[in-house]
Amino acid sequence: MNPTVLVALGSNLGDSVAVLQEAMDRLQELSSEPVRRSSLWTSSPVDCPPDSPGFVNAAASLRPLPGETPESLLHRLLALEREAGRRPKKVHNEARPLDLDIIAWGDLTMRTDVLVLPHPRAHLRRFVLQPLAEIAPTTVLPGTGLAIAELLEAVPPDPAMRRI
Repeated sequence: MNPTVLVALGSNLGDSVAVLQEAMDRLQELSSEPVRRSSLWTSSPVDCPPDSPGFVNAAASLRPLPGETPESLLHRLLALEREAGRRPKKVHNEARPLDLDIIAWGDLTMRTDVLVLPHPRAHLRRFVLQPLAEIAPTTVLPGTGLAIAELLEAVPPDPAMRRI
């Protein structure tokens, strides 16, 4: 059986709620089982250019289709970002209609030129952990030895973080 894959979703450009809802629908096409979906959350921009708009974030848990690899799934997620209107970056962490990140692929750890698993900053980001805690609170993030709910307790609060 394929491992559980955790995906973080974010948007801060355009109709972010509609974009994330559509993206979660599209993730179902990439999963062999029903996708588990978090609520939508608002959050402050982190490490973004000054005056960046706030984000809408979510998380999903899926089982990749047979034969899918982390790299092939990443390729599909990047295609979904482009379909949603994302263009090549001009500025680091600039506003974008859709951002999809593979946070974890089961208990796999890997580092290549295009993909690091688990996501190297996921354990530090409330906007990733809060939605993940809804759908996978007891899942241990590889390399941390801690469950997502435990990691969430350790990150600073975000006054803008609220469930939509």
